Amino acid sequence: MTATLLYWISTILLSLLYFGSATLYLTKAAWVRQTLADLNYPAPYLVPLMIAVKILGPLAILSRISIPLSDLAYAGIFFHLLLSGSAHLGVRKPQGALPALIGLVLLAASFTTQNTARAVPSPYAMTCTR
Repeated sequence: MTATLLYWISTILLSLLYFGSATLYLTKAAWVRQTLADLNYPAPYLVPLMIAVKILGPLAILSRISIPLSDLAYAGIFFHLLLSGSAHLGVRKPQGALPALIGLVLLAASFTTQNTARAVPSPYAMTCTR
């Protein structure tokens, strides 16, 4: 029961983090483009792609229409958070890496407890006892 609760809380919080970020990308586009440019990323190409990824990734995990797609979303979010955090640390802005660190903790909790909370298990997640 505790693992199931941990799964749903961490998954919902991770999804809210990503949906909130997508909303920020949509509502404060100029600021986001400038921030990405400060991190030396090609903002005009990256922003539309990141909006789609920040919406579709959590939807794939929450809906779980396909286990391989859900696992791919977990992997994509992992690499995104890792690269986002390291980009902020690379330009010496550690405060910007804090959401990525929180996201990584939530992602780890969600991924490791998913087989306890979901009926169809992922072959890649850890197996927890119910």
